[in-house]
Amino acid sequence: MLRGPATITFWADDLKAAREWYTELLGIEPYFEVPGYLEWRIGDHQAELGVADSRYAPGPPARPGGAVLHWHVDDVAETLDRLLKLGATPHLPMTDRGEGFVTASVADPFGNVLGVMYNPHYLEMLAR
Repeated sequence: MLRGPATITFWADDLKAAREWYTELLGIEPYFEVPGYLEWRIGDHQAELGVADSRYAPGPPARPGGAVLHWHVDDVAETLDRLLKLGATPHLPMTDRGEGFVTASVADPFGNVLGVMYNPHYLEMLAR
């Protein structure tokens, strides 16, 4: 039934600042932009990362946000360092989960949780 993440939506009080921050982080401009919403296609499967004006949120967002979606990265320590240098704040520290799995998460400057993970299963699936 669930076939994989298609779009994850984050919220930002300052959409212009969020556009600049995520464009710097990702190294690409949003591919889709309408008033109040931005979207980037990223990663091996071109998953969509959307950022919406927080005025459209269904309720007051918890800070930092609740769910953590972990994006696979090749080097968690290097990615975590870059995120922190760009102004993210620590959420959960880098943690070795065993058998090659390593996770960490930060809160972006807009209060959304961004998880990163080295995931051997992701690489196995990608190799197929």
